[in-house]
Amino acid sequence: MMKTARCLPWPVAEKWWEATMAWKGPPRSAHAHEAKTASFQDAVRMLNTLQTNASYLEQVKRQRGDPQAQLEAMEVYLARSGLQVEDLNQLNIIHVTGTKGKGSTCAFAERILRNYGLKTGFFSSPHLVQVRERIRINGKPISPELFTKHFWRLYHQLEEFKDDSHISMPAYFRFLTLMAFHVFLQEKVDLAVVEVGIGGAYDCTNIIRKPVVCGVSSLGIDHTSLLGDTVEKIAWQKGGIFKPGVPAFTVLQPEGPLAVLRDRAQQTSCPLYLCPPLEALEEGGLPLTLGLEGDHQRSNAALALQLAHCWLEQQGHQDIQELKVSRPSIRWQLPLAPVFHPTSHMRHGLRDTEWPGRTQVLRRGPVTWYLDGAHTASSVQACVRWYCQSLQRNKRPSGGSQVHVLLFNSTGDRDPAVLLKLLQPCQFDYAVFCPNLTEVSSTENADQQNFTVTLDQVLLRCLQHQQHWSCLGEKQAGPDLWSSPAPEPGAWHPPHSASTNSLVFSCISHALQWISQGRDPIFQPPSPPRSLLSHPTASSGASILREAAAIHVLVTGSLHLVGGVLKLLEPSLSQ
Repeated sequence: MMKTARCLPWPVAEKWWEATMAWKGPPRSAHAHEAKTASFQDAVRMLNTLQTNASYLEQVKRQRGDPQAQLEAMEVYLARSGLQVEDLNQLNIIHVTGTKGKGSTCAFAERILRNYGLKTGFFSSPHLVQVRERIRINGKPISPELFTKHFWRLYHQLEEFKDDSHISMPAYFRFLTLMAFHVFLQEKVDLAVVEVGIGGAYDCTNIIRKPVVCGVSSLGIDHTSLLGDTVEKIAWQKGGIFKPGVPAFTVLQPEGPLAVLRDRAQQTSCPLYLCPPLEALEEGGLPLTLGLEGDHQRSNAALALQLAHCWLEQQGHQDIQELKVSRPSIRWQLPLAPVFHPTSHMRHGLRDTEWPGRTQVLRRGPVTWYLDGAHTASSVQACVRWYCQSLQRNKRPSGGSQVHVLLFNSTGDRDPAVLLKLLQPCQFDYAVFCPNLTEVSSTENADQQNFTVTLDQVLLRCLQHQQHWSCLGEKQAGPDLWSSPAPEPGAWHPPHSASTNSLVFSCISHALQWISQGRDPIFQPPSPPRSLLSHPTASSGASILREAAAIHVLVTGSLHLVGGVLKLLEPSLSQ
């Protein structure tokens, strides 16, 4: 096995994965372990067998069945697991969807309500480092022991219905959704904050019949192959979580999708309210401090406050002073949500909210890591604004040379050319691309395994990202095309490329190894192999990084990439 390949030239791309490791895919079969002897990693590996193989996934896309039937199948799985849909009403659920910001909104709302002394459950996706992050009690991922116990209990219960069609076991996300419901019920939470996976109308979380309140965060274009290619079509899917008589709240949206949400609410007899901006709730009081950075988080916080306020009101809490009653908004034809003074519990909840991988900054010696899992055009725009503002705040008083590095990957049906063009104004000195693989090893941690794509697919996609970046560089360089220095070693460039500062690495570890050059006090891997540093241009690039007064690294494009980076930079997250 080749251990030294770090940067991959295009001619060897197709053979790279054969030379480094065989992609084995999920186990062909696995026998159930007894819960009392099975380890947490055994449970995660078995869970991974429920991921859809990449080849089968393509077939499903071509022959997609009735989505309503898929939702009904989820109810069948719920019944097989020993629960009825009505049992979920006990969880006092806050159900949240949206294209961007729904996870942050959930995190704000959960932290606010936990401040009231309530026992909270929180189901979210995806996870960053460990799969148990998706199911939280009082803000903490459930323990490995609790995860293992509930996993095998549910697995054995569903396995009793196995037949020749092998459809007894739900797919990965469905299984985790069922498991979350069981955990929350058995742990007797006071409420559960449930983040929609994809869309809303046909998402498997939408078996929830009577949530206490629903929320829709900012809408945009994402998952077009599943949800539609216009924001109006996507809004229709998101509005599918509305329920008769259940209050729902949304932030200000473009007029088209907002009209779709309004129509969906009217058809469902759902009272839908438009959230006033956060400034309206700050009026006459102290400014609100948010635990999550970025101006776009104010919209998420405004929605979270309304969700928490409504939940508390529905449950009989009377400690909130409303300043103005709801009134119609003539322009948007929606009633405005109440304007009120946030309580001290709300203020502290907003301030103390933590949501890793979203506008997160890690300052480590001369290296500052800026982590944001933005993966849509609008969220990348917000990420760029946040990053540029953070750079101003993090200016080093002593001056000296500064190096700016982009670490990027994108997945799914997203258009990387659009996202990279939005990032170009940041004027990075280096652009680094790598797959969402923490290590080049067949023993990759089970929490990070993904069988829905093949290894050659993810590597070729990184090379395409580099090509897009090169093309953007050509357009920007113009007549100075031939004045550029020689390219970095191991980085493939299309003919006559003006971009000389981009590299493709085989995994996240190797990318961080080159970027940090041993200057991050916690991330201290072995020195880069001689095959990389022997090239004079690579040595000079590494020398620039080693001698810089400050290195600023923006990691974005994929939450899975951010998760892999956090796994290496914050080893405690894996414990």
